Amino acid sequence: MRVFLVMGVLLLAMSRQSLSSASAAALENFSATDGTVLELDDSNLDSAISKFDYVLVDFYAPWCGHCKRLAPELDAAAPILAGLKEPIVIAKVNADKYSRLAVKHDIDGFPTLKLFMHGVPMEYNGPRKADLLVRFLKKFVAPDVSILDSDSAVSEFVQSAGIHFPIYIGFGMNESLISDFGKKYKKKAWFSVTKDFSEEIMVVYDFDKVPALVSLHPNYNEQNIFYGPFEEKFLEDFIKQNFIPSPLPINYDTLKLLKDDDRKIVLTIIEDENEEKSKKLVQLLKAAASANRDLVFAYVGFKQFEDFTESFGVNKKSELPKMLVWDGNEEYFMVVGSEVINEEDQASQITRFIEGFREGRTEVKRINGPSFMGYINSLIGVRTVYIIVFLVCVFMLIRSINKEEPLRVGTREEADRASSSSLENEGKEYRPGDKED
Repeated sequence: MRVFLVMGVLLLAMSRQSLSSASAAALENFSATDGTVLELDDSNLDSAISKFDYVLVDFYAPWCGHCKRLAPELDAAAPILAGLKEPIVIAKVNADKYSRLAVKHDIDGFPTLKLFMHGVPMEYNGPRKADLLVRFLKKFVAPDVSILDSDSAVSEFVQSAGIHFPIYIGFGMNESLISDFGKKYKKKAWFSVTKDFSEEIMVVYDFDKVPALVSLHPNYNEQNIFYGPFEEKFLEDFIKQNFIPSPLPINYDTLKLLKDDDRKIVLTIIEDENEEKSKKLVQLLKAAASANRDLVFAYVGFKQFEDFTESFGVNKKSELPKMLVWDGNEEYFMVVGSEVINEEDQASQITRFIEGFREGRTEVKRINGPSFMGYINSLIGVRTVYIIVFLVCVFMLIRSINKEEPLRVGTREEADRASSSSLENEGKEYRPGDKED
């Protein structure tokens, strides 16, 4: 019996070694310009990340419907990205099968896309249609600062940049003024400088003197101009403050933009974003945002994002619009006497609200517990919550059974050590049930 067991172990080890060798050979023969999606596993993922400068890895599960829909989009994008001057490799890993890789790379849902640039990972939150995905990823292999030499070059640059990143164009500026920022914020925005341009382009981008730095948010039809001073601090402040359009419409995607911004958020809660009166209010907020760059202005419709607005004590009976200042975490501030914005002279009311906040005439409140949990549930999925509760119950049941089990073999100390080791291993085990499709 022992002989058969040893032979089985040897055969298993040989088969694993054979699979590992095959995976290594496949990676060795793969070129960044092949234009196909590379299948990786736990034996060659690290090698692929080291071998290629840019790798977009799709961590998927075979049973995941979203993964199945994403696969043909990646297949279509792969040859285009492979043909770039700096090719980007698309790879995929069955994270459900290779669960240790899922744990190592913090994969808690399928599909999860991560872009590895020179070995450094970043979460990919861009579009997932092939053509838009390609345009989005081109940002990461583009020059830190593009040099433009004509009106047509400016137009082509803006067109090719797409709508997912803010765009900065320096007119009559020395490249050295923004080269460091181009490197520092490469993952966040497009940067360019141009010296040869006509008066027509000045009219298009609405500036009347040089040097000027123009920021664009094509997705939000927003544009701002900076005329100086071109000292490092002031220049960087302008760049950082324009990463986020203002006022920002709050939804699941735009909330991610706020996580890296430490400014407080002037949040206006309205009934319905699509109503004409709401659109007029948003224009007034835009004017206020231009005059208060040290704050982020945002708005959200109760009808569009009810779970989120309930976190701030808003319900169907609340009087809206309502303004508050949110710290981005668990606290927000109500300005005494300016809790609600009525329809008469809203511009003056917004001004009084900002003045009241700056003067400290505020009441500090905390996010509502139950409503905030409802909002969290909406982000991670109710099914995930149920799964977590179920696993906790099972874990507690196992612990209670282990505690009641009589001592059968060995000493009590040995049994305690075995039980402790078992629980530690169980806690580290990666369970597919923890993930959300």
